[in-house]
Amino acid sequence: MDTTDFSFHTSPIMLLSGSANPALAQGIADVLGERLCDVTIKRFADGEIFVRIDENVRGRDVFLIQPTNPPAENVLELLILLDAAKRASAARVTAVVPYYGYGRSDRKDQPRVSIAAKLLANLMTAAGADRVLSIDFHQHQIQGFFDIPVDHLYAAPVFRRYYEMKKLDNLVVVATDVSAAKMARGYARRLGGDLAIIDKRRPAPNEAEVSNIVGEVEGKHCIVPDDMIDTAGTMVSAIEVLKERGALDIFVLATHPLFSGPALERLASADVKEITVTDTVPLAPGVQEALPNLTVLSVASLLAQAIESTHANTSVSKLFK
Repeated sequence: MDTTDFSFHTSPIMLLSGSANPALAQGIADVLGERLCDVTIKRFADGEIFVRIDENVRGRDVFLIQPTNPPAENVLELLILLDAAKRASAARVTAVVPYYGYGRSDRKDQPRVSIAAKLLANLMTAAGADRVLSIDFHQHQIQGFFDIPVDHLYAAPVFRRYYEMKKLDNLVVVATDVSAAKMARGYARRLGGDLAIIDKRRPAPNEAEVSNIVGEVEGKHCIVPDDMIDTAGTMVSAIEVLKERGALDIFVLATHPLFSGPALERLASADVKEITVTDTVPLAPGVQEALPNLTVLSVASLLAQAIESTHANTSVSKLFK
């Protein structure tokens, strides 16, 4: 006899938020016309995290919103919240992770290193996640690290609508390296621009050396997309070589604005017309002031639509268009 519990199909949505990005969680709730469930999150004197869900979640279809951007406590908080919801008898728990951290540790490319992206997937599943909803994994194969359903969304529709309004002519979309060519080709097709690829050689982690450009950029407006900006070394190197090759205005876009280490200083001094990011992770204080050419687009509506489709058990493929 099949004893699978399908009660979440008809149970009300319940939205939970961790402390990593409460503004985005509230934005999602506003789009859905729902409210965020009351949750108590605090630290003990020794730094341990205490979590208590302050409302009844029994039989509810729970969506837990928590990116795993630094600090690492955000990951632990996500796991503890998942455990709390599962132990409180939620019918289904979906981990809504707008930014999936540790995505760069996706393979064993040198001796004695961890595949942390797989480890995180295992931890989330063990903690009680029934599904995962995320945006722009660093590598697409991360979807295969999970043994539970994963809905992998793209921020491209959000960026596309924004740049379509600019009506840029004589446009070329530039991939920062060969691995980013597929993303750049997608933007070029949708925005009606040409494609160029930067031949980049990386001598060490977080260091980038640009050596050549495949494609024509002289006298053209350039859009340079990436899934994240961390220390901005790759992006700034790309901007410099594009300017050397005669590019006109350069527009940079990235889904996840991590802005670590020297990123702000590098970007502030770079010859870039506009930097466009999303709110998958919150900006640190002072970032907007340091980068007056920074525009933040919200993915709240995108995630809200995905949550609504997941709850109604309908397809989310329409969000890829």
